[in-house]
Amino acid sequence: MSMDTNTDTDVDSGYADGFGHVSRTVGTIFRYVLLAATLFGLVVLTILLIYVLNDAIQPTTADSGWLLTFFVTFVLPTIIVGSYLYWRNVDAFKFGATVVGLFVVALMFASGFAMIFIDIVPPLMWFAYSIAIAVPTALVIGIERFDRRVPFLTRLGMTAGLFYFSLFGLPGPVGSELGISQVIPSIATFVQEFPLVFTDWLMITLTLGLAVAVIVERYAVQIGEERTKLVAGGLALGAVIVAAFIGPQIGIDPLPATVLASVAVVPIGAYVVGSAITRPQDRIGLLLTAVIFGGVLLGAFVVEFAGFAGPQSWVDWQFLTSPHSGTAEDAGLYQAIGGSILLMVTVVVLSFPLGVGAAIYLEEYAPDNRFTRIIDVNISNLAGVPSVVYGLLGLGIFVTYLGQPPGTVLIGGATLSLLILPIIIISAREAIRSVPNEMRQASYGMGATRGQTVRNVVLPRAFPGILTGTILALGRAIGETAPLIMIGAPNVVFSLPTELSSKVSAMPLQVYAWASYFASEPFYQKAVPAGVVVLVVVLLAMNSIAILLRNRYQREN
Repeated sequence: MSMDTNTDTDVDSGYADGFGHVSRTVGTIFRYVLLAATLFGLVVLTILLIYVLNDAIQPTTADSGWLLTFFVTFVLPTIIVGSYLYWRNVDAFKFGATVVGLFVVALMFASGFAMIFIDIVPPLMWFAYSIAIAVPTALVIGIERFDRRVPFLTRLGMTAGLFYFSLFGLPGPVGSELGISQVIPSIATFVQEFPLVFTDWLMITLTLGLAVAVIVERYAVQIGEERTKLVAGGLALGAVIVAAFIGPQIGIDPLPATVLASVAVVPIGAYVVGSAITRPQDRIGLLLTAVIFGGVLLGAFVVEFAGFAGPQSWVDWQFLTSPHSGTAEDAGLYQAIGGSILLMVTVVVLSFPLGVGAAIYLEEYAPDNRFTRIIDVNISNLAGVPSVVYGLLGLGIFVTYLGQPPGTVLIGGATLSLLILPIIIISAREAIRSVPNEMRQASYGMGATRGQTVRNVVLPRAFPGILTGTILALGRAIGETAPLIMIGAPNVVFSLPTELSSKVSAMPLQVYAWASYFASEPFYQKAVPAGVVVLVVVLLAMNSIAILLRNRYQREN
């Protein structure tokens, strides 16, 4: 009895085998020290961003009437309605705020798409290659549905042959290397040379708009509206067509209006309608959305009518659509924005299939032996290598060894792909590893092969995590400067690249050039802060998409 009492006393006093003396006071102090360090970092970062934002936006230069107008029409109503919703229904508040954020972010990316179709990729070329990809895809799907007993190698060879003929014709690049002239043109070439040419906006509607309409139709099925799926798809396609006629009435050409509707307006509208149907208790959150957008529009109308002058911001339409200039007042970021977009497209095409494929092999197929463990360690180490090392690697492999011209879109995208490839592999492996093993065993129990299990069970459940990791990796790549400097990318370009072999610059490289080669007080106070704000906004937009995907994935689980 005495021994039991002593044991209880030891435990109550905070002693445990293997841990020594356990003190709640020390744990509490440690927790608050971590909290203080986190708050200190956030405060310092916020002060720095406010300082840069003040130099770029200059809100104090606006008329007092302008500030008062937007405070009354936008700030005050948003605070009142937001506080009410947050107090009564937090989910409704989050829904309304999410709609606003999604629309703003989608509008940003839609503007990037519009830039591509206006100045980089001709709509006719986009239309031709879209058809050249759609035709063999439809044939492969049709063959698969007609006879599922076709052997895998036969399907693979048939798919490769169809895509090769559709994109390159016969004999194509292989024949040109052998000195054989072209006999049959590719479908892409045939479409581009066909005498009947649609208008630019109509070609975008028949490709991008139609794809969005199909996505909206499938979304209607997912939310339980099987009967109205055709209506939803038709309304989505009709909205894209109507945008081509409404756009010119508000100062937007039909082509960018069609792109904006396809990428931003229609998808966000479908999300709002679908969420309102499936979450009726959160519909009141749209009141916050209406107050924010309505307040901005009302404030803009009032200040325009009253003649109040706004802030003398350096982040304006002229800055976003102008090329580089030797004077800070006329300097713009347009070519750098276009270069960043092309680099990110190249990075996605090169790194996403390779990274996800490597992750699938290492998690689902590779044996657990010394060789794979060495690969695991090396991938983890490569994820922490400084970016300048990858710049040297790209210079050595692509420029020096392979003899490619430096500073092009292809070389820049390949170098940045090497940079983020370990990150994509690690994040994709974690997403695949998070799929419960019981789901794999259930699939095997139903008679599925390993390939079918990976394709139909593992990847659909792991895809949100894979996509989240990829977006975060792209966020790192878009802000890198050292790799681009090492491969010889020009600091300043005066025209957008139109092909993979064109010279390219990027937003961080342009800001670096303003802060170094054009170092002067006007550039430090005007162009550099404005460029930093644009770059930070793009990074936050990409990270916000990753956060939304992660939260939705966790909520579904």
